Order: sequence, then C-alpha cells, then structure tokens
Amino acid sequence: MKTKIISMGVILSAIFCISFSVGALFANDNAGMYRIFILHSYEKGHVCGQPQHDGVVAGLKEQGFIEGKNFVLKTCYMDTKRKNNTAELISRQARIALSLIKEFQPHLLVTIDDNAFRTVALELVDTPIDIIFSGMNGQPEDYNLQTRFMESRKHPGHNITGVYEKLHFVEAIRVQHKILPDLQKVRMLVDQSPTGRAIDRQVKLELSKGKIPVMFDKRIVRSWEEYKREIESVNSDAEIGTIYAVALLLKDTQGEIFTAPEILRWTVQNCKKPAIALNYSFVDMGLFGGAAIDFNAMGMQAGDMGAEILHGSKAGAIGVENAERYALVFNVARARQLGITIPDDILLAADEVIKEIPQ
Repeated sequence: MKTKIISMGVILSAIFCISFSVGALFANDNAGMYRIFILHSYEKGHVCGQPQHDGVVAGLKEQGFIEGKNFVLKTCYMDTKRKNNTAELISRQARIALSLIKEFQPHLLVTIDDNAFRTVALELVDTPIDIIFSGMNGQPEDYNLQTRFMESRKHPGHNITGVYEKLHFVEAIRVQHKILPDLQKVRMLVDQSPTGRAIDRQVKLELSKGKIPVMFDKRIVRSWEEYKREIESVNSDAEIGTIYAVALLLKDTQGEIFTAPEILRWTVQNCKKPAIALNYSFVDMGLFGGAAIDFNAMGMQAGDMGAEILHGSKAGAIGVENAERYALVFNVARARQLGITIPDDILLAADEVIKEIPQ
C-alpha cells in the first residue's frame, strides 16, 4: 500500500512537469517496446526546445524507430525558463523528473538544454540508462568538474554523450558583413541567466578561433527596463549596424518575466537595426536573420545517436559532437522594413526565406 501511495504522489506532482504521448504510465504496459524519455528544460512548445524534440523523433524515425510501433515516448517539460526559474523550483522539478524516470525505466533518456542535463542527467551518471544531451550551451568540461561523466569528448566512457550547441557565431558575422559591407560594429545583448552566461562564454571561445571583419562588443542586461534602454542606445549609435539578440530571460521591476517571444516581438517593433538570430525559429518570429543554429538538425543528430544506442552501442562509446549545421534563413519582410536589400546570390543560397513578420 505504501508503494502505491508514493507512486500516486509522483503522478500528481508530475502534472506540473509532464506531457505524455501515446503510451501507458508504467514501463511493463509496453513490453517488447523500447522506452524513450525526453526531458526539456523548457515549457511545452518553446521555440528552442520543440524543434530539437521534433528533430530527435525524426532522427530516430530515419533509422527505423517509430513511436507507437517499436518505442513508447514520454516527455517532461520542466518549464525552468518562464515558471520554475529559481534554484529551489528547478531542484523541485528535477526531483519530479528523476522520480518519473525511475518509474518509467527508459532505455534512453534525452535531455534538452542545460538545466535538464545539469540537474537530472548528472544524477544518473553510471546508471544503466543511456543518456544523450542536446542543446548544451555550457562547456561539457565544466560539467565534468561537477560530476565526472566523460573521460574526453571523443571517448566519453560512461553512460552519457550528446550534441554541444555550437553557435557558428563567426560565420554569422561574416554572412552579415556580406549583406552589409559597410557594417562597422556588432553589439551583443545578453542576459545574466545561466544560459546567458554560457552563451557569452561560447561567443568568446568561437571568436578566439576565428577572425571577424568588424568590431564587436557586448552589453549584459539585468532587467527588462535596461534592455529597452539598450535598444534605444543602439538606435542612436551610428557605429552599431547589427545586434546579436541573445537576452532571452529578463524580469521587470515588478517581477514580471519576459522570455524570447515577448522580448523578440518588442525588439522587432522597436529596434531600427537588423538582428542576427541565435536560431532558425527567431527569424520566423521577425528577426532579420542570417546564419543561425538549426535546432531541428541538432535534434536529428541526437536522434541518430539514440538510434545507434538502440541498435546496441553504449553512449560512452559514442563521441560528443558539435551541432554540425547552421541554417541560412532571412525574413525579407523585416529586411524591407529596415531598407536592406539582400543580394540575390545570398538569397538563392538560403535554406528558407520568410515573407512576413508575425503580429
């Protein structure tokens, strides 16, 4: 009786965390099928998380693993960006996720974004569960100092591997300069969240390995009000030709939380300069674009790894990979709004051209 009470408590707690796909709650209800658990740091439908999730499922499908046919999928949304964004609340979500993972007994766990990896995957090092991370902004070596989960990126050696979210920032700047040959300076606007700090470090690392043809600086923004002031400053500074918009989690003085959709919508409405988009989805939301992370392709890389594991490999035998692909994507409606003409050869090379700005 005690065991049943504990299980029901986990189920009731999980309504704040989990959205189930087709499949029953307990592992033995799907005998003979693989069990895959995808754990998001984000809320359901997030512009960074959902494309990765879809990519994982697509990557598995390409290798013959189809949901409902030979595997059952469970998905948990920790919602650590918008709602559960304090250390205490993130820890609570991690405990819920760990209970659900223990209940489900997956053959494969996929974590999307750093919070899920840091608080859950690292608690499962050297357990029988094979784990793949996707969309990691922090350096794997830094997490390895927290809990040893790999011997090296090339040969992890434990039960975890995954896809590091390379920003392709140097290439993004070069593409922007081809479109705007008079571009003098790019300014990065970044927040103080753990993801913001990780992106800041990623940019520094990528710049240390590649040269860019323009000046670059950054502003760390600590509030929604400060962000709006920074945009006003950018608008009045003739030297700054483009911003790199990666301030994605801000609070105002009243404690209201602003995440990517609200921040980027306001930016499109108020910024008079083009913005290099962190990822493909942000261009769909109205940013000018250029070379951006392809989150769907990154998820597919993780899905390919998952298929390799389900075919019999161990996660520790599969090397950690960088996100290989960036997408060349432009919002031509935003370009017209800004009075920018994108050269035909660049447009023809684009992976996608978006023709409207969402209202």
